[in-house]
Amino acid sequence: MDRIKVRGACACMIVAMGFAPMAVASPDQSMVWNGKAAPLATPWTAEVSPDNALPEYPRPQLARPSLEHPQWMSLNGLWQYASSDVQGTPPFGQALKDKVLVPYPIESVLSGVQKHSDFMTYRRLVDIPTGFTAHGQHVRLNFGAVAQEATVYVNGTQVAKHAGGYTSFSADITQALRSSGPQEIIVAVHAPVDGANVMVGKQRLKPEGIFYTAASGIWQSVWLEPVPATSLSQLSFTPTRSMDAFTVTSTLNGGCKGATLNVTAYTDGGIVSETSGSACQPLHLAIAHPRLWSPQDPFLYTFKATLTRGDQRDEVTSYAGLRSIAVEKVGGRNRIVLNGKPTFLLATLDQGYWPDGIYTAPTDAALKFDVQKTKDLGFNTIRKHIKVEPARWYYWADHIGLMVWQDMPALPNGHNDALSAADKAGFRADVSAIVDQLKGETSIIGWIPFNEGWGQWSIPAAAELAGLIKQRDPSRLVDARSGANCCDTKGDPHAGDVYDVHDYQGPGLPSPDATRAAIDGEHGGLTLGVSGHVWPNTPINPYGSVKDSAALTDGYVANTAVLRDKGPGVGVSGSVYTQITDVEGEHNGLFTYDRKIEKVDEAKVRAINEATIRAGGQP
Repeated sequence: MDRIKVRGACACMIVAMGFAPMAVASPDQSMVWNGKAAPLATPWTAEVSPDNALPEYPRPQLARPSLEHPQWMSLNGLWQYASSDVQGTPPFGQALKDKVLVPYPIESVLSGVQKHSDFMTYRRLVDIPTGFTAHGQHVRLNFGAVAQEATVYVNGTQVAKHAGGYTSFSADITQALRSSGPQEIIVAVHAPVDGANVMVGKQRLKPEGIFYTAASGIWQSVWLEPVPATSLSQLSFTPTRSMDAFTVTSTLNGGCKGATLNVTAYTDGGIVSETSGSACQPLHLAIAHPRLWSPQDPFLYTFKATLTRGDQRDEVTSYAGLRSIAVEKVGGRNRIVLNGKPTFLLATLDQGYWPDGIYTAPTDAALKFDVQKTKDLGFNTIRKHIKVEPARWYYWADHIGLMVWQDMPALPNGHNDALSAADKAGFRADVSAIVDQLKGETSIIGWIPFNEGWGQWSIPAAAELAGLIKQRDPSRLVDARSGANCCDTKGDPHAGDVYDVHDYQGPGLPSPDATRAAIDGEHGGLTLGVSGHVWPNTPINPYGSVKDSAALTDGYVANTAVLRDKGPGVGVSGSVYTQITDVEGEHNGLFTYDRKIEKVDEAKVRAINEATIRAGGQP
């Protein structure tokens, strides 16, 4: 018998046709803070409580004044809660009967609700620290993400209205605050999921097959912070083509006229560069002796930025890496090049689902786990599939050193022809907002607006969206449509930087064309369920079953060896293996859904992956 790696309290061994538990996790490890049993617990489930719900500072690229010592107040924790099937008037000044643990989606066991509602109300009373309003400071209320539509009130005054379940938003709530006593915050949410033509990714009200449980309501961190009247809302560092400087762009809360931005770059605590200028214009930050970011050396510069306007002063800390990504002719074929060198982008499909938190990882250590294990297995890239993650996920990708293909969350599939002009306009707006929000992430090397034609109203629509994205962000690649050969609105849009096919089991070996590099956007999917570690009451969606861990490892190695041996001959630039973990009814992960069992021999997988990257990187 072969031994397989185990996390948590359950140890297992391979038997003839599957896995037999040798030890069973104690009941306490599957219980959440309110006494409910998790349908499938992770090693981090029992660590979550109302006192420590994702306590880490949630915005590492704009930490005020620094990531080590941020000035903020987390509002993660227990909120009052009420659900409804119809939209109603917010109950100002009234206690709500139920409780919900923010920021876990209401359908998750960690939220304490574990049930979907189309309409919901969150309420919390907050005492604002005295220092937050001293010396004329303003107070901002920040939301990482709320699905789908959120209207926010403070003491009965509407302070924000936001549509889009994958983008952050904030509001200056200073004028709505009472002079003393607790402040009432109410968030009214509408979450139609796939009942409306909005970005939902793989969420479904009736999950089955490759579509999963919905994740509604507040699902990323909520926090308060004191800021000057004029403050930084975003700071982005884009490497120049010469790779010896950054272009620094800033977005402000309040007008930029008369505001000056000073930026200093550091490595190992020492100053390497400095620049100053009007906050209304991009700044040039030269870097002497540049050190480039790559998966082999994920080096990041630290920046301290100071915004001044009159007697106001806003100080933040950020980071970024110097790297380039492009398509260039190598040996007569279009290939993807990282920092000017041909590089094979060997990726896993990563859907970002959790059995206890659904869209929200139970802890920051859990969020980091998937990224770190992808690196440990020898991959150099992640395809973040049909979902946008919290800022800390990209922080870990940036620091651990993995390139990221960033998908756009899809509209509901199956009725592309019925999309209205307003539906299409909403999708374009959401795509633009996501690009703008994530454009500072070093790890992201490319955008994918459509997957397999889901929500793609025509073949030219993929070309249109690719052009829209390229206009907003010319520094990255665009894969106009992943899976040109599958499944809705089939067809190659002949646009973007990449031609992409899906091939199960595959791998696919598409050739680059006259203008684009080529990748296998999805392949693999070998199925192995592990008894005691699967999502309950869900039919298996099989991709090609194997009998045990040894067979899964052998199958993965053989599959990837095709890319190693034949990929260089056709000039393919990358691949995406499905997938890093099981998800609900899909048991084709390299890890079980609960992350407790690594189903493959890590050393053998890493060896073939590293060999494939080496072979695919040869000119």
